[in-house]
Amino acid sequence: MNELTERLGAESTVQAVRAALGADAVAAWLVGGTVRDAVLRRPLRDVDLVVPGDPEPAARAVASHVRGPVFPLSEAFGAWRALDRREGWCCDVSTMRGATIEDDLADRDFTANAVAVPLAGGAPVDPLRGLADLADGRLRVVGGPDLESTAYATDPLRPLRLARLATELPLAPDAETERLTREAAARVTQASPERVFAELRRILVAERALGGLALADRLGLLGAVLPELDALRDIEQSHFHHLDVHGHTLEVLGRQIELEGSLAATFGAEIAEPLESVLAEPLGDELTRGQALRFGALLHDIGKPATRGVRPDGRVTFIGHDRVGAEMVNAICRRLRTSERLRSFLSVLTAHHLSLGFLVHERPLSRRAIFRYLAACEPVEVEVTLLSCADRLATRGRRHEQAIAAHLELARELMAEALAWRAQGGAPRPPLRGDELAAELG
Repeated sequence: MNELTERLGAESTVQAVRAALGADAVAAWLVGGTVRDAVLRRPLRDVDLVVPGDPEPAARAVASHVRGPVFPLSEAFGAWRALDRREGWCCDVSTMRGATIEDDLADRDFTANAVAVPLAGGAPVDPLRGLADLADGRLRVVGGPDLESTAYATDPLRPLRLARLATELPLAPDAETERLTREAAARVTQASPERVFAELRRILVAERALGGLALADRLGLLGAVLPELDALRDIEQSHFHHLDVHGHTLEVLGRQIELEGSLAATFGAEIAEPLESVLAEPLGDELTRGQALRFGALLHDIGKPATRGVRPDGRVTFIGHDRVGAEMVNAICRRLRTSERLRSFLSVLTAHHLSLGFLVHERPLSRRAIFRYLAACEPVEVEVTLLSCADRLATRGRRHEQAIAAHLELARELMAEALAWRAQGGAPRPPLRGDELAAELG
């Protein structure tokens, strides 16, 4: 028996699907990410299956076997999903596209996803040399050599999916696929906003998010779906910065990702533990609060091009870019049809990302000042404090060492206050103690 077939057959999820279908398993094929991930020796959770004819009976058989729910995924593509909630996996069953499995594979997006293995056991079917591409770490679009004869012609989202797959997997597009992707990049906006956002989300939360964004940027995909980021290029900043706004934005995201893995080193163990808990809380749109913060880092300065000014002394300013940026974030989230909760989170984050920096020169802070900061930034008082650190760490112009040290010192103080505020539900606290009030009144 083929090694790949043996590997798939040893998976408990595949065994469950095979048992559920019984005699009908001989007509079913394992395809797509299931086969690809088995080849790459990645953890295999979900099962992608194609069957001739109606997929509903097979999906219902799997659901009955695992005692889980079943529902249609796509009427257009004839797909159903069965869930095993106890074990945390799903089986997606689709109608075979065409008369044969070879026809089905020829209609897929990338050769890495165009390999099939019989569910009942047998040799892989690989008409497009997907196994060789996987062995070489290559992402190659199905079809070609011209754009209209590729898989990109039938689904405008596929170019962005290429960037996402290259971010999540140890694969990279070949030169010809990069060329075709650039040609197709502008079409991505023809896909539904929800699908576009789903791909962006997966790129941004991946371990190699920065590399994925760089690839999407190089191929013209990022500018197509987020033209507001393209507008940040070559926007010169003040001498406190060492990068233009575009470079600074990516540097902030990189610093944010670094901070996620160094909370104890930055804030101390006592603060790091509750902070990690806050960042791990689900927010919405399949994002935790910490993952949503990556979006905040990416969008926090998008108001700068519209607010750039130069004073008579030559100093560059961006007065009001926090407010303008918050309005732009609102518009972006509406365009991508995110949840109201994520839209509010990101817009408030953008509106207040400067607040901590304004307080650095007021140290030591009074209770009143701390209260005002927390009340103004609520409900993102924890997250915006962390974002301000990433922003400050990415700002390395003149005298940056002293500025960073002062900012982080204040951020540690305010993070402890913000976590306490969050723990008590944001309930107002007296802005002044009695002795402070007496001192104020003389």
